[in-house]
Amino acid sequence: MTTEAAEKPANAHDMLRWRARLRELLGRPLVSYYLVLGCSALLLALGLMMVLSASSIESMQISQGRSPFDLFLRQIGAAAIGLPLMWLCSRLPRRIFQLAGYPLLVLSIIGLVMVIFIGATELGAQRWIYIGGFTVQPSEPAKLALVLWGADMLARKARGGLIEWRHLLVPLMPGVAIVAVLVMLGSDLGTTIVLMLIFLTLLWVVGAPVKLFGGVLGLLVLATVIMITVKPYRMDRITSYLHAWDNPQTSGFQAVQGQIAMGTGGWFGLGLGSSRAKWDWVPHAESDFIFSILGEELGLMGTLVVIALFGLLGYAGLRIASRANDPFIRLAAAASVAWIAGQAIVNIGAVIGVLPITGIPLPLVSYGGSALLPTLAALGMLLSFAKQEPGAAEALAARGPGPAARALSWLGLGRPAVRSRRAGR
Repeated sequence: MTTEAAEKPANAHDMLRWRARLRELLGRPLVSYYLVLGCSALLLALGLMMVLSASSIESMQISQGRSPFDLFLRQIGAAAIGLPLMWLCSRLPRRIFQLAGYPLLVLSIIGLVMVIFIGATELGAQRWIYIGGFTVQPSEPAKLALVLWGADMLARKARGGLIEWRHLLVPLMPGVAIVAVLVMLGSDLGTTIVLMLIFLTLLWVVGAPVKLFGGVLGLLVLATVIMITVKPYRMDRITSYLHAWDNPQTSGFQAVQGQIAMGTGGWFGLGLGSSRAKWDWVPHAESDFIFSILGEELGLMGTLVVIALFGLLGYAGLRIASRANDPFIRLAAAASVAWIAGQAIVNIGAVIGVLPITGIPLPLVSYGGSALLPTLAALGMLLSFAKQEPGAAEALAARGPGPAARALSWLGLGRPAVRSRRAGR
């Protein structure tokens, strides 16, 4: 037997062994839980770091040269609220999420109506309300509201055996239409696309007939085309997307500068804080186009890490949905993944030039507390659902108390920590 012939069976054996090991790891009950937790923490930490870098110039302009940390401190404040909210949601039972969808949807609709009358307008879009020095964007919690309300609505019908197409669309479609129209009145096409993505995901997961799904999708495409054609600035965005490099100083300025920034980063980037494009070359460098600054400072490797983290987060969410026996958990988990991963795809696609610019942030990474808080709440909900996977409760019990429980015990604020079997060895 030659050396090459001997190496081939050995390589094949190693490959089979690694595949078996990977299947064993992915088959563990807490894989989804740790993937959601780890990817969320890494993306949030990376986002805070990039907001600190990308927002410094904008902060000095807003505060008239006083502090380069103004926007970063606001983002830190939002994270300081969002992380306890995420922790709280991770400990809530499914029933609470079902009940929360209805009041949250009503509050979101009220907020969207207020935007129409008293909302602030910036760059042709009317999306924000100023309340006591804070900026609130009601369309962001509307995404979470639609996930919870729509999932509960369809889960109730699925349990009752009402699966005809009329029952699938009423009252889901009118409710989605009301929220989408209110968002569109604020000239927010990007958020409308995300809302429609959530709607289509709910229909797909509940098992809508292909004809119904195709008909709804066709209607949404037609409505999108109409909305683009009736507003000149939206058509300008499509034109600039198709011919950005023909007009690099006018309509294609943002797209061109974003691509130049990413290309400048090379393989490993210029280094943290070393971006040149954030000096008023890339508009909205701290929010919509933060991915271009990330590519410039961390290079291609940094962007691939971010994409991989979103991919793993999406995988974990779909794993939770596929392993759930409860219809509400299955629908809410899948819709949350469609929202977060879908929005990331739209944002990154716009920055690298494969999709038109829609003006939506990169989840967990871009600046904006209104976007960060609902996203962290949704991720906390996914953590709660992950604990209900088969074998997850037993694995958590065997693991023993977590750091938070041990800290409370040390402070005398909780029950005494019980040492796990692993700790006792």
